[in-house]
Parts: sequence; C-alpha cells; structure tokens
Amino acid sequence: MALTQTTPILRSADATQMRRFYIDFLGFELLFEHRFEPHLPLYCALKRDACELHLSEHTGDAQPGAGLRIAVDDIDALAAELAAKSDLHPAPQVETMPWGTRDFSVTDPVGNRLTFTSAVSL
Repeated sequence: MALTQTTPILRSADATQMRRFYIDFLGFELLFEHRFEPHLPLYCALKRDACELHLSEHTGDAQPGAGLRIAVDDIDALAAELAAKSDLHPAPQVETMPWGTRDFSVTDPVGNRLTFTSAVSL
C-alpha cells in the first residue's frame, strides 16, 4: 500500500475572482464545476501540470487563509511567466531560503497563500 496524491481543498468566495486568479493569472485549467442548485455554493477542480487543487465556496470545507507549498521544476520560468501578467497580480519575487529552497508566494482573493518552491541547484 502506498499513498499517491494529495488534493487540497481551498476556500473560495467568488467564482469570478477565483477564475481571474487561478485560471487567468496562475494558468490552471478548470477540470469541473459543481453546484447542487444554481444559487448554492460552487465546488470546482483546477489543474496545472501535475498540481490539482479543489476550491469550495462551502463553509464547512475549508477556512480562508490556508497555506500550500507547491513544488515547481523551474521557479524562475514560472516567476517570469507570472511577472508578464503583472496587470492581474503583483509580480512575484523569488527568494533563496535558508533551508535550501528558492521560493515565492502569491495570495489568492480570500487570503490563501500559495508558495511555489524549487530546490537550490548546486
């Protein structure tokens, strides 16, 4: 038996802001959207490469302000891609961390912090 994948659920509050941040800015694709009724909260799945996230407007699923670390193989390329979209969100600043990674963080519209991280090349 082996554990193989984690799919975090993050709180979302507004579908339009969610799309602007996760799809337009971060480049995720929408896998599915679900509402039990048109006026009820949204639950959706997003994916970029091997990273899958679920976002929920349901109050019991998650609280705003979560933190995630997402491994990326070329942090400089991702930072440059996002910097080119600085009209949507401030350009990220890559920092070398004392524990041996290079990181940058972005915060979504409800305060969830996504830290993208890459091991330092020696």
